[in-house]
Amino acid sequence: MGILQNLFRNVGRGASTNGTSGAAARGTDATPRSRWYIVVSGDTLSTIAKREYGDANDWPKIYWANRKIVKSPTLIHAGQVLRIP
Repeated sequence: MGILQNLFRNVGRGASTNGTSGAAARGTDATPRSRWYIVVSGDTLSTIAKREYGDANDWPKIYWANRKIVKSPTLIHAGQVLRIP
């Protein structure tokens, strides 16, 4: 199942998935790749960082990984798919 199909299957209170490669899933690559997160209404980069990393102050990691689609760190929109490094 593709990453986006998996994301949309898990939509609820924000969906997150690890985007490990097939090799990583087989245990041949110990380096995980990015996860993906679908923004839901009420999310901020801080709340996503708190949920994903345990620290709301880590929001710049998410912003810089998604700066091509997130024009301002204060403006994210429900339905955006963000990479969580």
